[in-house]
Amino acid sequence: MRQGKKMFTENYPGIRVEDGVPRRITDDVIREDCFSLYLNNTHILEQVASNEMLRELGAGFVIGEGLCDAVESVTVKGTNIWIEADVRRDALPEMHPCGCDCVSQHVPRVVTSSLCISPRDVYAATAEIFSDAWQKTGGVHCSVIMQEGTLVAKSCDIGRHNTVDKVVGAAELQRIDRSLCYIGCTGRQPSGMVRKVAHAGIPILISRAATTDKGIALAQKVGVTLITFSREHRFTIFAHPERITGVNDMLATMDGTSDD
Repeated sequence: MRQGKKMFTENYPGIRVEDGVPRRITDDVIREDCFSLYLNNTHILEQVASNEMLRELGAGFVIGEGLCDAVESVTVKGTNIWIEADVRRDALPEMHPCGCDCVSQHVPRVVTSSLCISPRDVYAATAEIFSDAWQKTGGVHCSVIMQEGTLVAKSCDIGRHNTVDKVVGAAELQRIDRSLCYIGCTGRQPSGMVRKVAHAGIPILISRAATTDKGIALAQKVGVTLITFSREHRFTIFAHPERITGVNDMLATMDGTSDD
């Protein structure tokens, strides 16, 4: 039986075996809920997610899927999320599942932004994606959205794609210029995740985890700076390194030195 209930977690009894010795414990387990998303009164999706930041989830999902560039309003009633927005004419009318992501099929417009950040900013964004919920449960991903080194929003969720939707939605509901923002997240970055960030018009994506060949190819095509394996003192750039200050200049100097 469940022992108690919280907004984000449930307490469950279990048996922990350590060095061959069993003992009874009670552990925090992440809740899994399901929500219905409606765009302009039309049902578009059943989404498994964690039960918080639901307005942000609705706003960020329709933007991240390229269905609209902005939202007019988001209302949550029970497990239903109602979004009002001016739908893009080139948006496809139905969602197509791809792995654990649900993505639209049209290619995002190229992200144009003058934003540049320093390696120090990359490290700071990576530090922000630590979460108490992961520390307690090991069952969530986390994303943050930053602007000028300041945290705009942070989200934990059972789905890595949901965390991106929620922080994008938070920026949208605050009417923040997303072209001047950058995202940090814990999850791997296949093409579906890069597509979400590009649809949102966000120029820099930072992850602690890996990417894929298609994730890199899409980032290169649509103008997203893709950074992976970001840890305390290192990170790997796979696309558009010009947005990280000093990197190209230092490489050019090193390449020139190596030719001598």
